[in-house]
Amino acid sequence: MSELTCLEICAGAGGQSHGLELAGFRHALALEIDSDAAETLRLNRPNWNILHDDIRNLDGAQFHGVDLLAGGVPCPPFSVAGGQLGACDERDLFPEALRLVRAIGPAAVMLENVKGLAERKFSDYRQTVISELDGLGYEVHWQVLNACEYGVPQLRPRFVLVAIKRRYAAHFTWPTPTSTPPTVGKVLYPLMAANGWPGAKEWTSRANGIAPTIVGGSHKHGGPDLGPTRARADWLRLGVEGRSIADQAPPADAPNDYLPRLTCEMVALIQGFDASWRFAGRKTSRYRQIGNAFPPPVAQAIGIQIKSALDGARSEPLRLLRAG
Repeated sequence: MSELTCLEICAGAGGQSHGLELAGFRHALALEIDSDAAETLRLNRPNWNILHDDIRNLDGAQFHGVDLLAGGVPCPPFSVAGGQLGACDERDLFPEALRLVRAIGPAAVMLENVKGLAERKFSDYRQTVISELDGLGYEVHWQVLNACEYGVPQLRPRFVLVAIKRRYAAHFTWPTPTSTPPTVGKVLYPLMAANGWPGAKEWTSRANGIAPTIVGGSHKHGGPDLGPTRARADWLRLGVEGRSIADQAPPADAPNDYLPRLTCEMVALIQGFDASWRFAGRKTSRYRQIGNAFPPPVAQAIGIQIKSALDGARSEPLRLLRAG
């Protein structure tokens, strides 16, 4: 089938971008307001059309007919850390996403957020979004998906909304969980051993589970650490010091029982990024970009299902013609 086009808003460091790329979507535009994250996109995909700007300034009409509008609109309005203010939060960009849907008329829409958006307290908010999309001719599906069900070595539950134009909707199904994820130890062993740390193999056997959800924080809250007290306790059980992020892997002269910290490169692997994906900015910014990303394997799995639905419906007339 032919390559489909995608306009991505709030693209961040490119987790969703890369996943959709692997699923067969070509980016007509990737929009991101954070300068470091926009530079990260340019580092990895210099040939893409990348716009560093506020979504409120984007004229969707120039992208009319793009196949997919996708994005990870800001999470704080629906997260516990952000106060769960919903529509009262100035960072709520769902209205902007809906504005673009009206202007662009894409065949499909994919928006992801924190699992808090699935809570009962936001049922009216969800219904408002669903009703507007329904009025625009879409069939709307939403579900909380766990990244660990798609090969990512952390739990990471995310709320995902998929809206498909009705003529394609019968062909869409959610992706089937793919595989048991590898352990944190297996994923990170090559990096932990990179400087010759003699305790790397022993550490790997201790880190024999999946990670708690990576927390990237925001410009207002959070820093280069692995999250609140409970998350750090979970990391400690995996043999990781979670109070800060390291600049380098453990040194060769570190004792066998050394308690390592993670580097940004290690966190990126736990998020499902390719080892070749690079990040721009200082350590805190890089960690924030990684921690707030949508894991590429999950975006790829959903993207494949959306593309299959669009391709399947568009090929039906041809099949009927041949059958006749």
